[in-house]
Amino acid sequence: MSSTKPPMRDALVAAAFQLFVERGYEQTTVDDIVALAGVGRRSFFRYFPSKEDVVFPDHERCLTDMTAFLAASHPGCEPLERVCEAARLVLRMYTDNPSFSVQRYRLTKQVPGLRAYELSVVWRYERAFAEYLRRRLSGRTDGTLQADVIAAAVVAAHNNALRSWLRSDGQGEAVERLDHALGYVQSSFGTSAAPTEDVVVLVSRRGAPLWRVVQEIESAIGRD
Repeated sequence: MSSTKPPMRDALVAAAFQLFVERGYEQTTVDDIVALAGVGRRSFFRYFPSKEDVVFPDHERCLTDMTAFLAASHPGCEPLERVCEAARLVLRMYTDNPSFSVQRYRLTKQVPGLRAYELSVVWRYERAFAEYLRRRLSGRTDGTLQADVIAAAVVAAHNNALRSWLRSDGQGEAVERLDHALGYVQSSFGTSAAPTEDVVVLVSRRGAPLWRVVQEIESAIGRD
């Protein structure tokens, strides 16, 4: 059996959540966390600027990865679809560790300060989406407005699917919930033009036999 210890960062997160469950978030101090993890205060602040940050240890990496994903977009890709793919990357951060995500969700609901912190994180995701879309839609009328509205809609769809999944204790297919929610956004703001129906206007001689009229129609629409 391996006796390898978890990395220090993971050990600090594990110790923090153990204490949050046992004592409560407000009653737990950074000194308590480092004592349980068996490290010094300097080690804690090397990884986390504050106690709030230890509750959201993965968001900085996810924001970095998501921003890089958007920056690497091919110029020909559809902007809204790219942002929807980026939203799926964010969801994966939660679904990769369901038990931790559910535990954090329950904790955040109980602590107003953490809810406010979470809102600030969500705003950063929305800003990243909006900045990407502003660049891609800059040549359009109301491009900036469109970018901001679409970014907010994508975030709202993501949050709706995520919270539904978290409320079910991480059961069910979170990706399917997100795809369903994003479908509303794409149907409202998608830029792909809908296929149009061809209209054929045929001028035929009065009294022409029906078989000739049918033949001319088939020829006009290119039917073999």
